[in-house]
Amino acid sequence: MRYTSKASLLAVALACAAGAQAEDVIRIGHVAATSGPIAHLGKDNENGARMAVDELNAQGGVLIGARRYRLVLQAEDDAADPKQGAAVAQKLVDAKVQGVIGHENSGTTIPASRIYHAAGIPQISPSASNPKYTRQGYNTAFRNVANDEQLGAALVKFALQAGKAKRIAVVDDRSAYGQGVADEFAKGIKRAGSGATIVAQQYTTDKASDFSAILTAIKASKPDLIFFGGMDAVAGPMLRQMKQLGIRAQFMGGDGMCADALARLAGDAMRDGQVFCAEAGGVEPAQQKGMDDFKLAYKRKFGIGVETYAPYAYDALMTMVQAMQDAGSAEPARYLPVLAKTRHQGVTGNIAFDARGDVKDGVLTIYTFRGGKREQVAVVK
Repeated sequence: MRYTSKASLLAVALACAAGAQAEDVIRIGHVAATSGPIAHLGKDNENGARMAVDELNAQGGVLIGARRYRLVLQAEDDAADPKQGAAVAQKLVDAKVQGVIGHENSGTTIPASRIYHAAGIPQISPSASNPKYTRQGYNTAFRNVANDEQLGAALVKFALQAGKAKRIAVVDDRSAYGQGVADEFAKGIKRAGSGATIVAQQYTTDKASDFSAILTAIKASKPDLIFFGGMDAVAGPMLRQMKQLGIRAQFMGGDGMCADALARLAGDAMRDGQVFCAEAGGVEPAQQKGMDDFKLAYKRKFGIGVETYAPYAYDALMTMVQAMQDAGSAEPARYLPVLAKTRHQGVTGNIAFDARGDVKDGVLTIYTFRGGKREQVAVVK
């Protein structure tokens, strides 16, 4: 009989324990721009995902099959840069994450989705709205917010009916998100046949701060509405310069500028009721209490209010975990087909995906700003 020392037995036991611990962890990646001009929006997304992880772990973890798992959120920063987004995606693949929540914006989500698809890792973006993301044929790509086609159509309808716009200027920041939503809006105006016309079309970048040249050109076209495709970090200074140039047109944009921070960034340049924007999400009256409760819990946890998409990041992670539980496995190959068919009751409403991976019956919310505060105008489908 071979003699085995107590030290050897202890080493074996520790190795087994370490192995069991590794097996009992589910690692989920989260990616957003947590540095740079839109870091406040990226951190908002990350906080939403972290709330879901902390909540599940506080309940003793996640029971999948007969085993209980602890969740770990591996949060990464892509700085809203496509190259950094691709590098971070590969980092998460190499870390063997079992799923990804993100990326935050379309410009990083689209290139990263190819990397996740090649690795077979499911990805749910809670905020990327460019239609191209889910039209690449990747069965790993999902989103739980409405896309730019839906968002653009809602803004067109509102601009023509409520805003009574006739002369419209369009500006975009040439990013995948900004160009996408501006193009959808412009196409919608042309299709509407309402007599409204696009009188000027200008371009900037997502890092610009001086808009005097394009705004001077726009002013000459005498618009009653300026539509901007881009983020609040650019929209705020643009509103300031509009005021300096005496441009009193209404200002409209998509979800990228539809955050409470816009009022701070625009300062006293924003008149009450001048600015309208649409968030690619929202809740109908029957679900409002759940959203209100989430916002209160978020403020208690982080000491700040929700910016925009934290509830959608929270729901995206909860939807992914539900698919794992329904599949009886956290292995991507096992739960991916279940995720495609999952129906989840979230704080943002009922979540289910169509054949492309887009959320079914996406809801949008129209907002304006009064007294420096964002104010809901309507919830539409």
